[in-house]
Amino acid sequence: MRKYHCTRYLFLAVSSFATIVAASAPAHAGKSKEIRIVLAGDSTVTDKAGWGGAIGSFFKPNVKVINFARSGRSSKSFINEGHLKKAMAARPDYLFIQFGHNDCPGKGPKRYTDPNGSYMDYLKVYIKEARKAGAKPILLTPMTRRHYDEQGKMKSILTPYAKAVLQVGKEEKVPVIDLYTGSVKLFERLGESGSNDLQPKGDRTHFNAKGAKAMAKIITEGLKEADTELAKSLKKDKH
Repeated sequence: MRKYHCTRYLFLAVSSFATIVAASAPAHAGKSKEIRIVLAGDSTVTDKAGWGGAIGSFFKPNVKVINFARSGRSSKSFINEGHLKKAMAARPDYLFIQFGHNDCPGKGPKRYTDPNGSYMDYLKVYIKEARKAGAKPILLTPMTRRHYDEQGKMKSILTPYAKAVLQVGKEEKVPVIDLYTGSVKLFERLGESGSNDLQPKGDRTHFNAKGAKAMAKIITEGLKEADTELAKSLKKDKH
């Protein structure tokens, strides 16, 4: 009888403890930690004219994409106008960095950067600020503008900027997603007539919804090699 009572009391004590633990567990227990991706870039990264609005659909629900891209900005003017500071105030876990279109010659002294000099210096500022804030920087080469030569190949003023991004990534040991090469391959495979529906009529730089999705797909495929940890948060069955 005494053994029966001891066993019963032990059972009740364990049950009560389990109830208390369950009641005190946080409501979000079992949920994945939120991952914040902040985008810094020009119009080709914005929600309206670039891939920024499409990229979020490739990730699981715990990933939040916050887009600070601004039309008309270069790697230089984005910093000088205070946009990088605002982007870092969003407390990102990852900072995606893509510039080049407005860094090219002819954009004026407030925006132009030398791909073999100041462009790389500015990219390193983004990397430094991201790391200082505890975020992981990821560089993206700028996609090409859709201009074809007589042989149906891409001709682009952005080639030296893409090469510079790859060099900075190597020097700073930062993951790089090569959107430039991916976009060149896509446009050359589709041809001019086959790629017309990726961009607004008469526009060879920006993207409609279909084009934004195509660029986002290239990015997420590249992410699988560039950052395998973040790639775990991609939807497995997306597109």
